[in-house]
Amino acid sequence: MKLLTHNMLTSHVKGVTNGYPLIIKASEVKQVEVEFSAQFVCRMLPKLDWSALVQAAQSVGVTGLPEALAAEYEQDEEFLRVAHHALLEVEVVEGCLQCPESGRQFPVSRGIPNMLLTEEEG
Repeated sequence: MKLLTHNMLTSHVKGVTNGYPLIIKASEVKQVEVEFSAQFVCRMLPKLDWSALVQAAQSVGVTGLPEALAAEYEQDEEFLRVAHHALLEVEVVEGCLQCPESGRQFPVSRGIPNMLLTEEEG
C-alpha cells in the first residue's frame, strides 16, 4: 500500500465519526523506485490531506517532508521529488491500519489493505 492510497482511506465502522487518518502499524515497509513525474505530483498534492501524509510518512521512517505545503511548490523540484518519494515509492507491505477512534485494526497483507467490515460493524 502506497502512502498515496493511505491518504484516501478511512474507517467506516458503525458509530465512528472521525475514522481518519488511519494509524499505520507497519511490520514490513519497502521502497520501490517509480519514475518521477513532477506533473503527476503537482496534480495530486491539492487533493491530499498534507498533515496526514506527513504523519504517515513519519510513522514508516520517511523524513524530509515539510510540516506545511509551500504555496509555490510547483516550481520546487527538490520538494516535488521528496513528495514523489513519500507518495509513490514507499510501500507498506505488511502490518495494519488502525482506526483512530474505535481502535479497529484493518490488516495489510502483501501491500493490500483489507477494509472489509463484519455485519456487526457495518
